[in-house]
Amino acid sequence: MREVAVIGVGMNKWGELWEKSHRRIWTEAALAAVDDAGVDRVDAMYVGCMSGGLFVGQEHLGALLADELGMGPIPGTRVESACASGGLAFRQAVLAVAAGAHDIVLASGVEKMTDVDGGAATYALSTAADQEYECYQGITFPGLYAMMARVHMERYGTTRRQLADVAVKNHAHGLLNELAQFRMKVTAEQVMGSAAVADPLRLLDCSPITDGAAAVVLCPLEMARKLSKQPPVRVAASAHATDRIALHERDDMADLASTRHAAALAYKQAGITPKDLSFCEVHDCFTIAEILVIEALGLTARGKGGAAAGSGLTAQGGKIPVNPSGGLKSKGHPVGATGIAQIREAVLQLRGEAGKRQVPKARWGLTQNMGGTGASTVVHIFERAEGRKR
Repeated sequence: MREVAVIGVGMNKWGELWEKSHRRIWTEAALAAVDDAGVDRVDAMYVGCMSGGLFVGQEHLGALLADELGMGPIPGTRVESACASGGLAFRQAVLAVAAGAHDIVLASGVEKMTDVDGGAATYALSTAADQEYECYQGITFPGLYAMMARVHMERYGTTRRQLADVAVKNHAHGLLNELAQFRMKVTAEQVMGSAAVADPLRLLDCSPITDGAAAVVLCPLEMARKLSKQPPVRVAASAHATDRIALHERDDMADLASTRHAAALAYKQAGITPKDLSFCEVHDCFTIAEILVIEALGLTARGKGGAAAGSGLTAQGGKIPVNPSGGLKSKGHPVGATGIAQIREAVLQLRGEAGKRQVPKARWGLTQNMGGTGASTVVHIFERAEGRKR
């Protein structure tokens, strides 16, 4: 198997992009990644998209977007794993390059979520839950994550203020990201005083509905050392794991088993431990999600994740910055694109190109992207590699 590197990244401004179509949003990001890579072709492409059919009435995205990029007849594949669609699209691209099936591959993600009303968007997102045993009973994702939060609070003493601290931290990070959807400072009091959604979660505990796309270009590491204008970023690990979809069927509602399993595989592949990480980009679709994720990644002990944001552990300048991009909470959450945007941020950080949000001396970065309430998780670890060898 060949070693793989990322040589190009692209992303557009996320938000409510009324004036742009689904395909245009994707093409902007894809062309930006190709330009950043300094290449004029790709051999194949993967597109993460959770539900183009329900949001904009468009399926068959592999062929459509390969043509839109002007690179048909290259193979184009649409990948779906709920909110982990982007991360899994990247993993498929990594495997294709590592196996020698293709040399230069585009991995991307896109979602246009604002062309439907709130009820239709809620329905589309709910298809990532168990339809017979959860959705039929009227539950939504805020309700499911609220139950996870309540269990964590009752068992470990996690407080309502600690949930708010996650939102405060990530919005502070997002202020430094010019492409983020919500670049605004929030206080813990504002979070706790925002509209109730599902107790204990409030409106400002929840990630938004977003339009956006992101893309990256991959190739073999040895090729990257010759092609890349910037220091290439090596894919040190790629791991994928699943869990039961229905929350009530799990052994522990306060444990993300798929993330824990994927992380263990990734650390073993990379030959590192959580202590070696310079930063992480994780799936904070709700504030409780970040707390559960950092515990599953081994950044804190079980039950101790609630205190991490407020103590400064996971903030810029802390021991292990989490979501320096602003995360889903501030950057936005166009579900199919989220995993790729996390990888873009990791690449910028490891290149030393993240601007005001740069993590000093970043060497190792981890991304964690999950679908539903963690029924699927993809974890990647990246390392800053050596530059050109002529």
